[in-house]
Amino acid sequence: MSGSAYATLAGTRRLRPSTVSRRAEYPLAAVAGAFTLAQLIFVRPGLGLGWDETVYVSQLSAHAPAAFFSAPRARGISLLVAPVTSWSSSTVLLRVYLAALSGLALFLALRAWRGLFPARVLALAGALFASLWVTLLYGLQAMPNYWVAVGALAAAGCCLRAWTDRSDRAALWGLAASASLLAWMRPTDAVWATLPLLVLVVAVRRWRLLVVLLAGLASGAAEWVIEAYVSYGGLTQRLHEASSIEGGLGWNVAVLDQLRSLGGRALCRPCTAEMPNPVVDVWWLVLPVLAVVGLVVAVRARRTVVTFIPLACAATAAFPYLFMIGYAAPRFLLPAYALVAIPVADALIHLVTRPAGAWRRVAVTLLAIGLAGHLAIQLAVLERTVSRTNTQHRDWSRTAAELHRLGVRKPCLLTGQDAIPIAFYAGCGSAAIGGHNANTSLTTLDRTARRMPVADIRPTGGRPPAYARDWPAHRYGTLELRVAPSAEKGGGG
Repeated sequence: MSGSAYATLAGTRRLRPSTVSRRAEYPLAAVAGAFTLAQLIFVRPGLGLGWDETVYVSQLSAHAPAAFFSAPRARGISLLVAPVTSWSSSTVLLRVYLAALSGLALFLALRAWRGLFPARVLALAGALFASLWVTLLYGLQAMPNYWVAVGALAAAGCCLRAWTDRSDRAALWGLAASASLLAWMRPTDAVWATLPLLVLVVAVRRWRLLVVLLAGLASGAAEWVIEAYVSYGGLTQRLHEASSIEGGLGWNVAVLDQLRSLGGRALCRPCTAEMPNPVVDVWWLVLPVLAVVGLVVAVRARRTVVTFIPLACAATAAFPYLFMIGYAAPRFLLPAYALVAIPVADALIHLVTRPAGAWRRVAVTLLAIGLAGHLAIQLAVLERTVSRTNTQHRDWSRTAAELHRLGVRKPCLLTGQDAIPIAFYAGCGSAAIGGHNANTSLTTLDRTARRMPVADIRPTGGRPPAYARDWPAHRYGTLELRVAPSAEKGGGG
């Protein structure tokens, strides 16, 4: 079947990329540029590194030893930030680098859909996705979720372009690169997000597309699979450990947990907090309604496939985080938000352009008011979340400074509560003899304490571990810092 026949079947009225005006890309570039600036203005480059960020950044960092790398994690984000972290400890430089890179990635992901949807639909979709507080917060963070989102968006667009036009080689290369990025960041998420694409290319017997997609996924996941056999006892064992750390994957409805987390909770585990103000959650409840409207519009316009596929990818990407995990974090659903944004934008534009005369003015006014209110709510939640996050990061930094005052300086080792992030701030390594982050033994820890400064961090009044029970204790705010005698005597050089 010819490329034009596939286009007719999909109902895309597909244009070749060469026939799509370059001017149509200007709105996408404007949205991406605004996204980068918004991150720097509202989140700000001075935001310290979070817990998970310190793990990823430390893997290739000149500032601190590598933290324990647990089974669910993948090294894609560590490699992405390595051009900065391998030689500089500046958080500001890292944030600016990621803000610029995330803006460029958003532009490329939206551009992957050129010829499938009008530029105004793509620009609005990008603006809807980029204006979410969770997108703004995580775009410049050293976390994989945003990159899974733009990778999934680009992969779906490139796959549909290559399906509707056999001669579009750029789409094939884009599909391979975006699938590789997906698996590079989070292999398990990559499988869920591309499942509808795999079904599509098999159903229409486009074997070259299937090979390209599988090759992209395999190239991105190769390091994770090899590491599974080198460090975790095999792929099955790594998957088992990853499931255990996530609380045991299985049927578990976490929809309400996600709703609770939308008020600005970075991690809702256990998710027992009260629901946020209903106005915070209303966009989340309206989203599936608008997605259905977008699909109805597509069916009537006879372009069902190009609208159904991103919705299907959004559904499969969200499924494990809504129905298979016992806790919630808003960032988990970023891939779903990115994918559903295009059908939603298409639905909104249809709703304001279909009416005529006075009714169109009413529709435009209502949409403008709704989007303005939505943006105000997102920025309000973002401001509260950034403020709360900054407070926690400053506490870690101050604790690290107090440990330095007590003689705990690199090379050094920390154990106990929040040992991983505080250790990074202090330039130390971190260790645990139990739990999901266990990476040492009591004998090794005791031996280490004889040759370098070691400290244990516990809440005041908490029971110290046996190895630190005889170490001198120092009160610092709500914490008790127990420092091995070698550090107080100047050990560790």
